[in-house]
Amino acid sequence: MKNFIVAVKMFLFMSLLTGILYPLAVTVVGQGLFAKKAAGSLIEKDGVLVGSELIAQRFVSDKYFWPRPSAGDYATVASGASNVAPTSVVLKKAVAERQAHGLSGEMLFASGSGLDPHISPEAAKDQMRRIVAARTLSAEKTALVDRLIQEYTEDRQGGLLGEKRVNVLRLNLALDKNL
Repeated sequence: MKNFIVAVKMFLFMSLLTGILYPLAVTVVGQGLFAKKAAGSLIEKDGVLVGSELIAQRFVSDKYFWPRPSAGDYATVASGASNVAPTSVVLKKAVAERQAHGLSGEMLFASGSGLDPHISPEAAKDQMRRIVAARTLSAEKTALVDRLIQEYTEDRQGGLLGEKRVNVLRLNLALDKNL
């Protein structure tokens, strides 16, 4: 009986600690120090919510930069990789369709989560031809698109971690604003 009482006390203590106190502390610290990120890093345009800079969303128009493909169709609940083998007919068909749209490199395969909001600057430059053609841009405006890619390229985190990257939603909003 003594062991049972100790087990119940431990259960109640751990429930209080991990179920209430820890989540409360993380929420308070997050809201206090990182309010924008804790709220989802939401982006508004003219007072209307257009997305989050932390989660990719589908862009289908040729006038916009596209994020990496999503195995989960950009749904946050079903996020994840496709887990198809390199020899899979399904994967080969998807890659061929992406190549038909002029995509190459990292843009041929889904990101691990399927929700990565960033692409490499190289992947953004690879998409310029499609965007310039769809928007029928002059040489001057084409140079502006190239400058926007450079302007919206984020450096490595802390100068050390990861690779240079471009947030697709932010870049597309800049396109709409400047063209």
